[in-house]
Amino acid sequence: MVRSLFFVAGGAPWLIGVTEMAVGGSRLLGYGLVAFSLLLIVSLVVVKADVDRQSAYLCELTNRNALDMKSCPAHSSNVSWFISAAFVFAAVICSFGAYLSFVRKHKESPEGVAEARVVDESKLGDEERVVYGLIKAGSGSKYQSDMIKETGWSKVKVTRVLDRLESRGLVERRRRGMTNIILLK
Repeated sequence: MVRSLFFVAGGAPWLIGVTEMAVGGSRLLGYGLVAFSLLLIVSLVVVKADVDRQSAYLCELTNRNALDMKSCPAHSSNVSWFISAAFVFAAVICSFGAYLSFVRKHKESPEGVAEARVVDESKLGDEERVVYGLIKAGSGSKYQSDMIKETGWSKVKVTRVLDRLESRGLVERRRRGMTNIILLK
């Protein structure tokens, strides 16, 4: 499953992730961007060295022929500016890749849910404790349809219990086909 991530900042949607695969895809994308940008930087260093060598040769020829330095083709070219802009672009790509790889908090898929925080279950009601225990026993994730079967409760009752748990910030619901998967936060 591939999905784009959006978030709203200042009333405008910004695409903050190119794509995020179900497990570690953004981290892998980050590593790829870092590798690509490093190859780009190495290539730019080689090109810049060659351009500098050619510019020095043109300046030497201009000086030998006693021409004005303003007529030197090396001084009227914008190639150095374009190469400098390419270095900045490569640095931005490298920074974004490093952010995806090392800084950004990666969400786990339902198959590999991260450890749940410690919750004082004594503060939960009986029904909430039962549902929370089912999710916890399911390694931090459980289909809502399975909870209905396991508890023997109606869909409405399970939904209301999940509403209460979600309002407390203990669980998160994600739509999966005709049912929801419930994840511990």
